[in-house]
Amino acid sequence: MSTTVYIALTIAVLALVMLVVFVFGKRKRGKALTPLAGIALAFVVAALLFGEDRLIGYALIGAGVLLALIDMFRRSKGA
Repeated sequence: MSTTVYIALTIAVLALVMLVVFVFGKRKRGKALTPLAGIALAFVVAALLFGEDRLIGYALIGAGVLLALIDMFRRSKGA
């Protein structure tokens, strides 16, 4: 099977898991996603979608991880 089929199957399985957790999960309020964490998540998703070139994919993932680490550091300091 081609890489595109594997990616599509992976996205479908993740969507199914998210649906099950959403429907059957307990309704407790968690911490809201910060804007910096949202941008980090967007970089990682962009790497999955547009990362046909390894350099671009790894760069986007690296940027997402770096932003997530910065967000975690800022939250731990209480800023």
